[in-house]
Amino acid sequence: MPARATSVIHAVLVDDEKLASDELAYLLRDFPDIEIQAVGRNGLEAISLIEEYDPDVVFLDVQMPGMDGVSVVRQLRERLAALPYFVFVTAYDNYAVEAFRLEAIDYLLKPLDKDRLAESIERVRRHTAETQQEQEPQFQPQSGNDGARPALQRNKVLLKSGTRNFIVDAQDIVYATIDDGLITIVATNMEGQSNYRTIEELQSNLDPDLFWRVHRSYLVNINRIREVVPWFKSSYQLRMDDKKQTEIPVSRVQTKRLRMLLKL
Repeated sequence: MPARATSVIHAVLVDDEKLASDELAYLLRDFPDIEIQAVGRNGLEAISLIEEYDPDVVFLDVQMPGMDGVSVVRQLRERLAALPYFVFVTAYDNYAVEAFRLEAIDYLLKPLDKDRLAESIERVRRHTAETQQEQEPQFQPQSGNDGARPALQRNKVLLKSGTRNFIVDAQDIVYATIDDGLITIVATNMEGQSNYRTIEELQSNLDPDLFWRVHRSYLVNINRIREVVPWFKSSYQLRMDDKKQTEIPVSRVQTKRLRMLLKL
């Protein structure tokens, strides 16, 4: 029997059919590390509950009246919200491609199979553990020879805008974000795409005392944070010092560190 995860995984369930959400809630009782925070009945409730509770994972029906599950994810991404992991739960298999394009962690077909649900839960556990592990070491002061620095820290970064390649000073980077595998770098006077494949790869080439991984999709220059903005459920967003004054979500793990460091 596999060892149970020690960390609690917070979940929100959203399905317009009460029997379906009741069945899922019943099956999730066999996974003691899954804590159901709330249950929603439609897409609008899904957005509201996600913003209020900041769950780790959302089990989301696809076809719902008013706003379907795919539209929920799209709208949250447009709001630059701190996205949870999504598991789509539906009776239809024709949304699978779109679900994974939106980086859904899994896609379950009704009626739910308990063993298949267990596979999905294990995937959620693995991803949440990896996210916490990636974020945990960030924004830690370093002194002397404690803590290894990257083998090569770059003071200049290539930024592609249209058909042109620009070289920007690393200190002028305001933030970087990844979407659909493409990294966008926003600097003080321009923005464009990076040749780096992952946020981790970009971060490893920059000064760890200067760049903070505040969310799995965002890397920020701590000297370019203009304001800390209170957000939903005692969380925060960072208003950055770029032309648009972009607001960037802070993950649950990094919110705890933000409160500690800034005495919030």
